[in-house]
Amino acid sequence: MTDFRIGIDLGGTKTEVILLNGRSQELFRTRIPTVRDDYDATLRDIAGLVAQAEVAAGETLLPVGIGIPGTISRKTGWVKNANSTWLNGKPFQKDLSAFLMRDVKVTNDANCLAVSEATDGAGRGYDLVFAGILGTGCGAGVAYQGRPIVGPNGVAGEWGHNPLAWTSDAELNARPCYCGKAGCQETFLSGTGLCLSYQLATGEKIKGHEIVERAQAGEAIAQKILADYFDQLARGLACIINVMDPDVIVLGGGASNIAAIYTEVPKLLPKYVFGSECDTPIVPAVHGDSSGVRGAAWLNPL
Repeated sequence: MTDFRIGIDLGGTKTEVILLNGRSQELFRTRIPTVRDDYDATLRDIAGLVAQAEVAAGETLLPVGIGIPGTISRKTGWVKNANSTWLNGKPFQKDLSAFLMRDVKVTNDANCLAVSEATDGAGRGYDLVFAGILGTGCGAGVAYQGRPIVGPNGVAGEWGHNPLAWTSDAELNARPCYCGKAGCQETFLSGTGLCLSYQLATGEKIKGHEIVERAQAGEAIAQKILADYFDQLARGLACIINVMDPDVIVLGGGASNIAAIYTEVPKLLPKYVFGSECDTPIVPAVHGDSSGVRGAAWLNPL
């Protein structure tokens, strides 16, 4: 069996490929803008990136794994829940396998984060890894002994589309979500949700890092928004701990770079975790933005 493996991260704005060897060493990486609203062009672009990686490896028909912003329905084999909407309702895994003339593994991009961090990142050495994404959206993936847990409905880890626990109806209803419901955790815990909190409080729309900077400079409202955010994140993570009690929680995405998360949230968790005890490590992803494409490479073979 070849020592090489190829990972693809199909994102909304960029599509990235990586070539890894069996020791997790990166041998080749490149990215291209994601073509939008063109399914056939998406297949061709992915095939082109795979070809480039194979040239770098000096081998062909290498194993390929791919992370997508959606999931594959077990009932139909079609993509569902993808915010890259041109994939929805398409037999993407089947078509890509035929296009590349090999079995291609496809899973949600958050599962790739979990696999990556469980394999050689912040979750290495732990059995059950919960990996949350605090980015433009809020999602999560789960890995057990390095393998993604997908579930019969393909939605294991869809953390962001549950209502934020212990939150008033008024607060929940003030945050409609694109999924059609209101008060989803995504509308609070994502980087976008953090910015929305500041905008609702002040009427001013600024970026997440500016909120942090203003809080550090002593702005009272920014400090309150951050304190509220840490409490909201603790509530969201406490529900995960109460249900699955993972060995470690790894956080990725832009908002995960807020350093105070890792000192403040652990202090708050016992308030919400059943039994009032919590020793779960909360740690930032080691590979950062590279976790998705690296995890995709580890999907095949597993």
